[in-house]
Amino acid sequence: MRTGLPLSVGDLALTRFAVSPMWEVVTSFRALAADPVPEPHRRWAAQVRPRLAAAGLDRGWLADLVPPRGHLPDFLNPVPGEPVAELAGELALVRATGPEQVRRDLDQLRADRRGPLPARLRALEREPTEALGRITAEIGTYWQLALAPYWSRVRAVLEADVLRRARHAAGAGSAGMLGELHGTVRWADGTLHLSERHCAVTRIATGAGLLLIPSVFAWPRLLTRVVGAQTPQLCYPALGAGTVWEQRPHPRAEALAPVLGRTRTRLLTELDTPASTTELAARCGLSPAAVSQHLTALRAAGLASSHRAGRQVLYARTGVADDWLDALPEA
Repeated sequence: MRTGLPLSVGDLALTRFAVSPMWEVVTSFRALAADPVPEPHRRWAAQVRPRLAAAGLDRGWLADLVPPRGHLPDFLNPVPGEPVAELAGELALVRATGPEQVRRDLDQLRADRRGPLPARLRALEREPTEALGRITAEIGTYWQLALAPYWSRVRAVLEADVLRRARHAAGAGSAGMLGELHGTVRWADGTLHLSERHCAVTRIATGAGLLLIPSVFAWPRLLTRVVGAQTPQLCYPALGAGTVWEQRPHPRAEALAPVLGRTRTRLLTELDTPASTTELAARCGLSPAAVSQHLTALRAAGLASSHRAGRQVLYARTGVADDWLDALPEA
């Protein structure tokens, strides 16, 4: 099935990019629900799944709302108001969803399931305001467990994709850039053609322009959102999405030892994978108290970040630290 989205000169002029945490929430949860998990994300999933199971999020609101395939509720992906949206702002938009939109999405989920909705979703249908508050609270917990410790790395890939696409548009024009978004997308005769059945999109009764949202977790699919008079959204796999979870050996990291000290340098390299104080102590042969002291210093320098995951606190290397390690000269 091929659908098309006619784009006028005005629509092309209003085409823009945005980085959306909520799109990463929805697509990452779908990736975790897949069997098997898509190859690029298996290392991440192995780390995250036990945390989600311990918190009960593998059987919560998101588990009911985000099926492994089929319709994704549009109310979970409101139009981002900023080029790089913040999760708090997007969650506020989700909480403000009108009951009509909630009902439309639940009707589509009911049709996809070909049967009754789970009890939680029936409660959402009856009392949308109260239920949306619970859903956004759960999303906040999911973010802390599954995405916040990795966000600097994910965001760097998304922003790099936007920069490359913008440069391409500057050289080849917006039409040329749009034609290379995804293998299922083709630009011809003023229309963006989409060949995937699940990507039905039309200009009828939609807002002007087009919103392009890169995603690490959407791979290998292209996803669309068309709601009333709002700007249509295309969520596409970001360039370099498959490299996000690759381990990054830093053979010259020891060059930092005279600056940071050998122990802090070791901890910084270990934080390629987010870990707790206890885990880092076991890996490095140190006491938890010593590790905590060093992590406090790394946080103060902007080289590490902390993220509460249930009863644990996970530490992760920041984008500043990644850039610093990547900039070390070769031996």
